[in-house]
Amino acid sequence: MKLALFDLDHTLLPIDSDYSWGQFTSHIGWTDPVEFNRRNDEFFAHYQAGTLDVHDYVRFAIDAVRQRGPQAAAEAHARFMAEVIRPNLKPQAQALVQQHRDAGEQLILITATNEFVTRPIAQAFGIDELIAVELERGPDGWYTGEIRGTPSFREGKVQRLQQWLQARGLDWDDCDMTFYSDSTNDLPLLERAHVPVATNPGEGLRAIARERGWRILDLFAEHA
Repeated sequence: MKLALFDLDHTLLPIDSDYSWGQFTSHIGWTDPVEFNRRNDEFFAHYQAGTLDVHDYVRFAIDAVRQRGPQAAAEAHARFMAEVIRPNLKPQAQALVQQHRDAGEQLILITATNEFVTRPIAQAFGIDELIAVELERGPDGWYTGEIRGTPSFREGKVQRLQQWLQARGLDWDDCDMTFYSDSTNDLPLLERAHVPVATNPGEGLRAIARERGWRILDLFAEHA
């Protein structure tokens, strides 16, 4: 099986969807903008530094959604897609996904952002398989704020992909895997991929890619 794996934020999107969703909740009045943005910026800095506690972050990030309930959350996300995400669905990224689709490869979006934020984005790219941070649901069927299972973050992406393969009776040796990512947080999976592609990489990953002879893809003009 040929797999084409895509990270999302700053890889297929030129923005961070999780961070942008947080800003959007402040914009629509769900959170106090000053306090929320302060904490959101703090978490984002930890993510970039590779020191993020993903459980603490998800509790924070999903809190407004949890409190508002399913209907309000769905309506807000539809507006988020229209106002924030769709203007950032760039032709270059869509063409890259289509290239692998046309080659008959299995497409997987694999991201450290939670499933609530990312499932509609995966659908917008036409990617059916999503490996994201899964959210625990309580007896009422709505989010509790906790993570269910292994978070798809850093080494967790390798574990979650292993689970995905095992569920289909496959192992690493049964696959030819290309993985696109911008971040050193994804080194564990980049190192397992047959074809690692440093995509719009930060300085750290760019240096590693050059050292190891990995392909570097500057997908968006602002990264060229």
